[in-house]
Amino acid sequence: MDRRDFLHAAAAAPLLGALDRQARDRGGAAPDWAGLRRRLAGTLVLPGDARYGTARRLFNPVYDTVRPRGVAYCAAAADVSRCLAFVREHRLPVTARSGGHSYPGWSTGTGLVVDVSRMDAVRYRDGRATIGAGAKLIDVYAKLARHGVSIPAGTCPTVGLSGLALGGGIGVMSRMYGLTCDMMESVDIVTADGRLLTCDERRHPDLFWACRGGGGGNFGVAVSFTFRTHPARDLHVFFLSWPWSTAAATVRAWQAWAPGAPDELWSSLALSRGAGGPEVRLSGVHLGGRAVLDRLLGSLVARAGRPSSRSVTRTSHLEAMKVMGGCSSLSVAQCHPAPHGRLGRAVYVAKSHLAYRPLPPDGVRALVAGVARPGRHMVMLDALGGAVARVRPDATAFPHRAALFSVQYNADGRDRTWLRRVHADLAPHLGDHAYVNYADPDLTSWRTAYYGANAARLAQVKTAYDPARVFRLPQGF
Repeated sequence: MDRRDFLHAAAAAPLLGALDRQARDRGGAAPDWAGLRRRLAGTLVLPGDARYGTARRLFNPVYDTVRPRGVAYCAAAADVSRCLAFVREHRLPVTARSGGHSYPGWSTGTGLVVDVSRMDAVRYRDGRATIGAGAKLIDVYAKLARHGVSIPAGTCPTVGLSGLALGGGIGVMSRMYGLTCDMMESVDIVTADGRLLTCDERRHPDLFWACRGGGGGNFGVAVSFTFRTHPARDLHVFFLSWPWSTAAATVRAWQAWAPGAPDELWSSLALSRGAGGPEVRLSGVHLGGRAVLDRLLGSLVARAGRPSSRSVTRTSHLEAMKVMGGCSSLSVAQCHPAPHGRLGRAVYVAKSHLAYRPLPPDGVRALVAGVARPGRHMVMLDALGGAVARVRPDATAFPHRAALFSVQYNADGRDRTWLRRVHADLAPHLGDHAYVNYADPDLTSWRTAYYGANAARLAQVKTAYDPARVFRLPQGF
């Protein structure tokens, strides 16, 4: 142990001592954190270390009060195996973390956080991309763009690939190319017993199936993925806004238009309220000619009414992803969290629905009235259909293939009162379908909400690969 490690261990000792005494009182050996640190090729950060305050943070500051006993920045799969052996030996809680964007904060915990963010390599060859589990979406897009290809993924630039892909992966190009998990050809995952397994259609096919929509942190710690890629062609990015007085008409028009549009068109309708009052805004991308897009938008306007503003821009695939991710004015390097980048953290709470049928008139009125209430909040309707709908509900663990669009509710700060009320108001019209990547701690029927008829098979996979329940999510099998 060098001088720095000695000082770190000395500083951490008072903070860990009470918990270690509890372990001895239960008849077990106190965890040898210094020994784990020596065995890792990566970095173990403990309470008292100078880096601990940063290491324990998630994207959402709401969870800054959670204090894990250690955060292991794993350099390779072997480090993950060593961490899992450590938590099994000492019966410690363990949490896998990629980007740290879990809505309910389940990217951290009171035990050992196994962080895979350093496993972030992105490699391309012969139409396939091999991507480390910790790669951030902005880097995936940027590095694959050098080869003229991409994969369908999400919008937030700092999201880690692993959590997105394991939960399905709804994104901007989903209607054209499918979910992120639909392009997955294999996954390397360290299971609860420390084995590194390569899973695909032939090798461990049941675990591979579960890793395509079964949620992160349930079955093991993913360390690498291989995906088929698609050409990264130029896109038209468009934005339209309407007066709030036309909000109900716009929702009715959009939900009749967007899910059945050609695969080349994806759109998101956002109803929001901020300091300037309520707003209605449509954003989207189109893979095709301007004349075709103009006709498609014209058909929407004919139903919704004339927009108050309209913008259409042709740009590269990478720049389009930056626009959708809210960092179009920044370089790729700047589209990362501070201090290395220029993106900040965000305090929010969220819920979701998946709409299997259009909102009826009463549902539209409930949505518009809910957004109009005082506060800072947003409801986003993201179009599905297209390639997503052409996969059987049981072909992957993601079951919501027939959904027309996803519904995401976001409230600024900690306004769970508004969030729960608007979610409850829409539930009679949308049912209890939800997206596991927008995990909701309030759900009691989460098994069927997230996984539908696939829940029973997922429980079987859990029993086969983690019989001792080493991985214990609050909403985990």
